[in-house]
Amino acid sequence: MRSDPSSHRAAAGRPMSPPSPAAPLHSASAPAAHHLRLWWRRRGRAGAVGATFAVALLAAALLLALSYYASSSVPPAASSGRGPALVELTLLRRAEEKGALCLDGSAPGYHLQRGSGSGSESWLIHLEGGGWCRNLKSCASRQKSMLGSSRYMEHQVEFAGILSDDKSQNPDFYNWNKVKIRYCDGASFSGNVKDELQNGTRFFFRGQRIWEAVMNELLFKGLRNAKQIFQAFLTGCSAGGLATYIHCDAFRALLPKDSRVKCLADGGFFLDVEDISGKRTIRAFYRDVVHLQGLRERFPNCNSNMDPGQCFFPREVVKDIITPVFVLNPAYDAWQVQHVLAPEASDPQRSWLNCRLDISECSSNQLDILQGFRKKLHDAISELRQKRDWGIYINSCFVHCQTLNSLTWHSPSSPRVNNKSIAEAVRDWFFDRREVKEIDCEYPCNPTCHNLVFAKPFKAL
Repeated sequence: MRSDPSSHRAAAGRPMSPPSPAAPLHSASAPAAHHLRLWWRRRGRAGAVGATFAVALLAAALLLALSYYASSSVPPAASSGRGPALVELTLLRRAEEKGALCLDGSAPGYHLQRGSGSGSESWLIHLEGGGWCRNLKSCASRQKSMLGSSRYMEHQVEFAGILSDDKSQNPDFYNWNKVKIRYCDGASFSGNVKDELQNGTRFFFRGQRIWEAVMNELLFKGLRNAKQIFQAFLTGCSAGGLATYIHCDAFRALLPKDSRVKCLADGGFFLDVEDISGKRTIRAFYRDVVHLQGLRERFPNCNSNMDPGQCFFPREVVKDIITPVFVLNPAYDAWQVQHVLAPEASDPQRSWLNCRLDISECSSNQLDILQGFRKKLHDAISELRQKRDWGIYINSCFVHCQTLNSLTWHSPSSPRVNNKSIAEAVRDWFFDRREVKEIDCEYPCNPTCHNLVFAKPFKAL
């Protein structure tokens, strides 16, 4: 979010009007503003509307598939009186020599904010999200955007939520070294195709090399040179959340054995389920991604009896992870509702349109289907609940990605489960204060949720 929200009242059961188009926008958000307008609405029990928070235009930064919450920010906490820090883009050195290139052949990039004081030798790495491309046409479109080329990336981005350097917004990690790695390979930092020419056009499917090269550069910049107790935290949102599952153990292997190293995947537990028409739309999409970028051999869990698309789902990837991971997901993930459960192609009569935009507009039958979707998420993580060193936080909100937003990460009005905010639960888990398995009740039981209301759906797959 780019401007301060103000608290308003809305007529019961009705969403607020979006903020004025004239509201000032940060330059990073302006290109995406006409694609998507969102505003937060807080709901009381049984669907009653409580206090509502209006926000200026959310920078979706998604030219193709996923919401780009990673670049969004929210107003600073009242106690700080300042906005999020702007952090400069750094391009990977000798990227061409390393073969670590974005889809268009440009150098990948990251934003590094140095830590201070007690956090000067602790590191938090965040993997940016932004969907995937399944064929040469969609990957060619990405080559002309920040999701496929550093030529289109902002030179500065705001660090908010878990990346904030404001102690009031981020009390546990504010003074750590923090890095946001930009996403420009189209396959969750996992492809490694040597051939550049695809049907006569140059494409660089090099996400794995980007991951390795950026990690090596960060190691050189101090990631493993701690002289005291070392701590490192790998996080990611959406497609970056999936990348966090994929690379968690590799991240751990880079660092000293006696250090505390953990991972957090935010909104990255995508489900392999049938949509409302009985088709597995997202599995077919993943199948194309796996085939295009040669990913089958990348995943040891993927055997010859499995559909290649299955290899890319977190439920399969997590089976081999040893490092402790925190699974953060909304039970009614807004992106998954729109593109996994009820994609546009599965709804030719458009009977799900209002429900896809606003969960409060879902019919009783649609809510039953959403509750079934929630149950499938719970089933998918059931084995993970038995792992004592893993953390789980599943709230009943209609949202997608919550750690990079100061409102949902840590604020007086943050969503809560069992009276714990996301930041509080992550803190307790990361620092081994308690076992964290926070599972929310069914919608609409949680009055602390900030449910998204869309002007139109996320751009289709």
